[in-house]
Amino acid sequence: MKEEIEDKKELITTDATANAVQVIKAAILQSQQRALKAINQEQLALYYGIGRYVSANTRKKNWGKGALTAISEQLRKELPGLKGFSERNLKNMRTFYEEWRILENYNSAGGTAEFTGINTESSGRTDEMPTNPAVQTAELQVDDDIRQLQLTNLPDFPVVAFLSISFTHHTTILSQVKSYEERKFYIQFAADYKVKSEDLEQLMKDGLYNHQGQLPNNFKKTIPDQLLAYRTIAMFKDEYLLDYINTEELFVRDKDRDEKLIEQGIINNVKNFIMTFGKDFTFVGNQYHLEKFGVEQFPDLLFFNRELSALVCVELKDGPFKTAYLGQLAGYLRILDDEVRKPNENPSIGIVLCKSANKKFVEYVIQDYDRPMGVATYKTSADMDDRLKKVLPSVEDLEKLL
Repeated sequence: MKEEIEDKKELITTDATANAVQVIKAAILQSQQRALKAINQEQLALYYGIGRYVSANTRKKNWGKGALTAISEQLRKELPGLKGFSERNLKNMRTFYEEWRILENYNSAGGTAEFTGINTESSGRTDEMPTNPAVQTAELQVDDDIRQLQLTNLPDFPVVAFLSISFTHHTTILSQVKSYEERKFYIQFAADYKVKSEDLEQLMKDGLYNHQGQLPNNFKKTIPDQLLAYRTIAMFKDEYLLDYINTEELFVRDKDRDEKLIEQGIINNVKNFIMTFGKDFTFVGNQYHLEKFGVEQFPDLLFFNRELSALVCVELKDGPFKTAYLGQLAGYLRILDDEVRKPNENPSIGIVLCKSANKKFVEYVIQDYDRPMGVATYKTSADMDDRLKKVLPSVEDLEKLL
């Protein structure tokens, strides 16, 4: 009996210890996160201030050619081990200031807090030249801490996200994106999903912003890894042009025959289809044989995408979208995941490729399915506007040119 009590005490002690560890661990991580956030804001303030200083002296020709190189080298000599102040980074700081100084204008107009922590109470702004011609550089001053942005005249600006992402993320966004709205989107996205800068760059190259909301899908709901979900969204278009299919043979008999002709047209031109579909697709097969409990299934087209590390099942339909197509595709995906997918691969993705679809309706019904699916439409050359056909060269002319 005494041994049982001792064992129970030990168990209670172990449980209490485990609980205490988790509580303290959470506190440590939260504290570290706050410290990193403060450090990041301070770094952004410093880089913005240096960017303003560099901009003032380079744009108005105060410094001669090679000045940034000389400054960078001298900084390394005087501060051994210093990183992040190469000539290239000094130029990045200048870009950071020049591209976002619009925020200062909004702050000034709204009478709200200054963004950068730069001391504006000095004799003059650092982007204005001193009146004394003997003074060749503007003075650089940075406050002790960064103030929170409060843009009353710019209420939709992602202030918290802007101050929480790294300077590397800012540089990546500024180098890849020119649109103000698109920059705001990627700033918020990087902050929300803790995306690495290299992953963010790839998503920007894939055109995530332009694909948002275009392809009706349930990827965000069905793919737990949100970064992978966004990559999947960026991978697929909402409409494809299958202009290499012989349209003269279509729409003259029954629907099943037309779907077979479309499928065969894709198979005969699989290289063109993969180029149309996007990068990193590998063709696995058509009418791919699946079997479960003695029931055979034959998905139209099966691909593997290297970037998503997932099988992609494409079901072709001649005609408008029908809800039954999603059930059929969900069945294929279930069997593919159970019987074909490798342990290191992500869950299979399904795409219904049909002639037409009501996007709002598709978005409405697709959310009830627990397999990642999207619905895209296709057009053939017969669907192209006659005026556009007149502008484009014929296939024969293109072949002659090639």
